[in-house]
Amino acid sequence: MVSATYGTTGVDWENRLDIGRLRRERLQKLKAELDRSELGALLSFDFHNIRYMTSTHIGTWAMDKLIRFAILPRGGDPVLWDFGSAARHHQLYSPWLDEPHAAAGRGEHYGARAGISTLRGAISPGAGRAEDVAAKIAQVMADFGLAGQPIGVDIIEPPVLEALQRLGFPVVDGQQQFLEARRVKTRDEVGLLTQAVSMVDAAYEDLYAFLRPGVRENECVGLVSKKLFDLGSEHVEGVNAISGERCSPHPHMFSDRLIRPGDPAFFDILHSYQGYRTCYYRTFAVGSASPGMRGAYKVCRELIDNAISLVKPGATTADIVQVWPDATDFGFADEEAAFGLQYGHGVGLSIWERPIFSRLTSIENPETLEPGQVFALETYWPAADGWGAARIEEEILVTESGCEVITKFPAEQLLIAGQRYYSTGGELPAVRESQSHLNSRPAAGGAS
Repeated sequence: MVSATYGTTGVDWENRLDIGRLRRERLQKLKAELDRSELGALLSFDFHNIRYMTSTHIGTWAMDKLIRFAILPRGGDPVLWDFGSAARHHQLYSPWLDEPHAAAGRGEHYGARAGISTLRGAISPGAGRAEDVAAKIAQVMADFGLAGQPIGVDIIEPPVLEALQRLGFPVVDGQQQFLEARRVKTRDEVGLLTQAVSMVDAAYEDLYAFLRPGVRENECVGLVSKKLFDLGSEHVEGVNAISGERCSPHPHMFSDRLIRPGDPAFFDILHSYQGYRTCYYRTFAVGSASPGMRGAYKVCRELIDNAISLVKPGATTADIVQVWPDATDFGFADEEAAFGLQYGHGVGLSIWERPIFSRLTSIENPETLEPGQVFALETYWPAADGWGAARIEEEILVTESGCEVITKFPAEQLLIAGQRYYSTGGELPAVRESQSHLNSRPAAGGAS
């Protein structure tokens, strides 16, 4: 399997992404995981799992509300309850949900129905929404002869959980089946992930040209967001824009800080193209870099290159993290305190998926790499000056014989962004102390 970047429009003259195949293969994989389990059904309130199961989406505004839910019964096909008119829209425009049920004689529009949960408790418990949700699920279970069988769920509101239990259903962890199904990507998932990172390549091109003293971190976020939406992103999940003294320790959140000459600045761009996410760090120096920052970048690059060199089928996450330093080597008390800095994670319909790479968990609980997995490896190193730091992240596809890096914006060496400056002595060097007016220590015996 090799990644490829396609146009975003389907055409008759070139074999591109096959969205129908994407839907079919995702559902087949999820059904296989359900069949291997002892569960009667998989129940999802998580938007990413619902999308994987049903190939439906109603916008990112609803992702944190737990308002819609879907069930995959053993021996059957998905049933989705959705928010108000969204269900009617699915009936009109998502025929893959209804067709298998109609073919089985279970009635028109069985696959997509109107239904609403508790709005995370905003609807009064006295309105009985939790009981209504449980009753809807119980009816589907009965239709498929699954009454009383365990239901695997990803996330759930406590009142709905309790209502299902009162109806006699054991409710257990079903997230493992969802994650296992999503662990290895299909060819169309790889294509969508590659398209998503190609859009971030373009965003970094614009960002590199924009960075200069006097712009704010939040302006960088706006620039990147516009570029991605212009290119067809459906959701800019976040842009970590971190500069100057905010780089160490890493705060994981942009601010309104003004970028200054000589600043380090690193960015993580997370967005979604047809559901498929990116997680993609790059580090720049603005105008020039201090010697400490140049050294930090060199270490950061070596750490990620050492990890990438080990990626191949049969290698384990433990093999990868063994080449990363202990947390104490870069200023943290333990691996939990440094979690996410030397790190790796699967990328798909969400971040973070499997496999997970961390010295906190991977050494004693390794996962084996397989062709078709797509994940991000990210490294961090603080500068010797005590406030700068470097951050690099690459997304990687495991191939039959090794791996392919699908993130393409240059990161082999630290890039200097912004205006080039000239003095009477010529161009100012790209590596210099972060301040141009440092006081000199008086010579021995000289005047104080």
